[in-house]
Amino acid sequence: MRPSITDRRDGVHIRRAVARDAKRLTRLVTRSRAYEGPYAPMVAGYKVGPDYIEAHAVHVAVDEDGRVLGFYALILSPPELDLMFVADDAQGRGIGRLLIGHLRDEARSAGLAAVRVVAHPPAEGFYRGVGAERTGTVVARPPAVMWDRPELTLTVDAGP
Repeated sequence: MRPSITDRRDGVHIRRAVARDAKRLTRLVTRSRAYEGPYAPMVAGYKVGPDYIEAHAVHVAVDEDGRVLGFYALILSPPELDLMFVADDAQGRGIGRLLIGHLRDEARSAGLAAVRVVAHPPAEGFYRGVGAERTGTVVARPPAVMWDRPELTLTVDAGP
């Protein structure tokens, strides 16, 4: 994997997450407006634990003050984007695109050609906008997931 501080844009940089980020990442997930209403049960009680951060390629986008603006978790085998969140008040600033660019670099460094994405339904447009292609649908599995989700493939060497 690459050094801890990498891509920079407008005072934002991406670094490898560390165990002490766990509470901040958990708050980002559980407070996400994207998971209000019918989607709320999916993140209720969700935790991004220190053990998860240690076991997976989790990277955070932080501003100059160290505030976490977003993060992603890449599972290397089989290759899949497990989590990706951008803080509600940071959306529209290019943070998601910055994270996807970093993810592609990490995947390329790991020798991956593509990464599977099972998206939150409202996020499908974002993933398609960064070059992912829809490959199918992951059927709901109540009670854990109550709705079908789009399945996409993000090609590592492609991009918008």
